Amino acid sequence: MNFLIQQLKKYGPIHTDLEEELIKRTKFMTKQKGDFFLKQGQVVSNMFVIEKGIVRAFYNKEDREINVWFGIENMILGSVIPLFFNLPSLESIQFLEDSSIYYISREDMNELYQKYHQMETIGRKLAEEYCKILEERAISLQTESAEERYNTLLKNETAAAQRISLGHIASYLGITQETLSRIRKK
Repeated sequence: MNFLIQQLKKYGPIHTDLEEELIKRTKFMTKQKGDFFLKQGQVVSNMFVIEKGIVRAFYNKEDREINVWFGIENMILGSVIPLFFNLPSLESIQFLEDSSIYYISREDMNELYQKYHQMETIGRKLAEEYCKILEERAISLQTESAEERYNTLLKNETAAAQRISLGHIASYLGITQETLSRIRKK
């Protein structure tokens, strides 16, 4: 089963002709832990879904890696700047586990948007969801304490939080590992 198509169907119906085109245009790859899907500065305009594994997105600032999001199985992912604007990425995407993914290029997606109204609707709904996630993250960083952000991560991403190193979680929360350890002891 093509996991990308399976996930896209959550955003709207996909008729047989569109599904056949998606099957032709979707690619599959496996990656090892530590491999990159995308490095900062690259233009890799692919949308992908993880069949198995986990990824993190991060950027570098003053010789530090700062995690901005994590992705696990069945999530549709991509770096927004290259995916929507075909510009160099501000972030890197790295695999935290051996992973298998299905992906489709920005160019193929745009062709399908033009050819199929149902694909346009799915793309719009995906973009709306990205906007919601980004807005919630921005508000969380501005209004919640580190402990509240940690508890939200545990509540919303229980499976991911158990598979991600404490160092990566601390970076995502914007705190040190020592502070995260104190929060976890409470």
